[in-house]
Amino acid sequence: MDHLTVMLIERMGILLTFAFILTRIPLFRKLLDRERHLGTSITYSILFGLFGIAGTYAGIVVQEEAYFPALWIFALGENELIASSTMVGVVIGGLLGGPVVGLLAGLIAGAHIYTLGGFAALPVGISIPLTGLLAGYVARFFSQERVISPSKALFIGMFAPVVQMSLLLILAGPPELVRTVVNVVGIPMVLTNSISIAIFTTMIRVAMREEERSAALEAERAFTIAERILPHLKMGLTPQTAQAAALLLHHEVKAAAVAVTNREKILAHVGAGGDHHLPGETIRGDLNMRVLHSGMIEKGLNREVLSCTKKNCPLQAAILVPIREGESVVGLIKLYFRRPQQIGKVQEALAKGLSNLISNQLTLELTEKMKSLMKDAEVRMLQAQVHPHFLFNTLNSIVTLIRIDPQLARHMTIQLGNFMRLNLRLTSSPLIPLRQELDHLFTYLEIINIRFSEQLAVYCEVTEGVDDALIPPGTLQPLVENSIHHGLHHKPSGGEVKLVVKKEEHLIRISIEDNGAGIPEEKLGVIGKIQLESRNGNGIGVYNVNQRLVSLLGSVSALSFVNKPEGGCRVTFAIPLHRKEME
Repeated sequence: MDHLTVMLIERMGILLTFAFILTRIPLFRKLLDRERHLGTSITYSILFGLFGIAGTYAGIVVQEEAYFPALWIFALGENELIASSTMVGVVIGGLLGGPVVGLLAGLIAGAHIYTLGGFAALPVGISIPLTGLLAGYVARFFSQERVISPSKALFIGMFAPVVQMSLLLILAGPPELVRTVVNVVGIPMVLTNSISIAIFTTMIRVAMREEERSAALEAERAFTIAERILPHLKMGLTPQTAQAAALLLHHEVKAAAVAVTNREKILAHVGAGGDHHLPGETIRGDLNMRVLHSGMIEKGLNREVLSCTKKNCPLQAAILVPIREGESVVGLIKLYFRRPQQIGKVQEALAKGLSNLISNQLTLELTEKMKSLMKDAEVRMLQAQVHPHFLFNTLNSIVTLIRIDPQLARHMTIQLGNFMRLNLRLTSSPLIPLRQELDHLFTYLEIINIRFSEQLAVYCEVTEGVDDALIPPGTLQPLVENSIHHGLHHKPSGGEVKLVVKKEEHLIRISIEDNGAGIPEEKLGVIGKIQLESRNGNGIGVYNVNQRLVSLLGSVSALSFVNKPEGGCRVTFAIPLHRKEME
């Protein structure tokens, strides 16, 4: 028995060498990764059924207590039985493919061993498909594992020869011959079959882990490639950016060719087939249209599907990767290959990684652009609300002055023109230097001095070193206007407005105060935060200024209103001294 065990182990080594070679074949690895359906089940059944037949031919012929190896077995004598590893392939088929695969592989290998004859042909022929079926059902208990662990496979491998020996004792005869043969081959077959099944499952697990590692490496490579081509794609899909992206992808992906398109035409093509896949050609074909419509990665596995009419085109397969911006597909990246077999799981993982990374980054870029445009539109809308308010008040004053002092009205009109020209230059940017904003305010104050020369005085204190700080245009003028028209509304003379611009470490503190009536207590906590409905104002101009400050500079720049104990109101806010404090 010991000698038989050694001989079976030697034969098992040959079988496992074949199994190892099998796990190195890309087509076999690709088969392991595919979803289970009728086609893969049939393929699995044939593959593992043939492996079972190979295990039969690697067996040893047993005649009562004698046994001898045979290079090729055509038929067994009436008192002969073959001790083999037939069940190894069948059990592995059941563990990987489920009960159906185990049963079909067992029927193939069992039918073959039945045709060899011998006194145990029937029980052995029945035991092999039964073992495959049972192995498939047992595997369902471990469905959370992609491939069953070697320790569990070892146990199942022990169980399989026991089933066969049991059927042999029940169905075969004569009884004395059966008992003799079972005593000789039972233990060696349990040992060799269980060890073979455990080793085979280990090989498959190693092969799958290698594929997973390769996919992880490809995902990492996709991240690196995406980082390098994103700067080009962010500039928009043009022939120049597409050519740069295609050259980089062709070098990194190792595809036969790479093309980049928009929704209508090929923008760039690099690699094989460049003589007839020309930039500027209209993209056509159902596959292209389907990817552009669905936004899903698709494979084309023949020239006709790829809509290439050139008979000797070297490009026979491709992966089509959509380029998405938000919910829209704006173009395609086509990775071409010379043969369909060159598109494996690794290439698909790379394509999927590229699609997700590029599309996510372009979507984020689009979102940032939209946010920037919306903020700019909001700021300009708020500015547009402030300027008509001032213009309306000034025009009313000019109308009044025309009757009283036409010459002064003319001068005021000229100053208004200067103010509006300066205003148009300032509002072209969301932020301007504080010096420009102060010049804008002083032009406004010159108009105010004409209107209220005997009613009020305006004082300005500006420290040095604040000129380059950034501030939203049209911030100071509405606040000073609010102090004059609303704070000093009931003060016919002696009114004062004071502007102080003071540097404090990394901030510039700006305050505007008056000696008027102050703000009603019920409005003091909400002015600037909501639009107040009031006959005398205090509402939309101050609210818009506060919204622009907070939107562009942050909450630290929000307006703060307090009533002074001696009378009047003070509004303060801060702006960053340098641009970096804004970031």
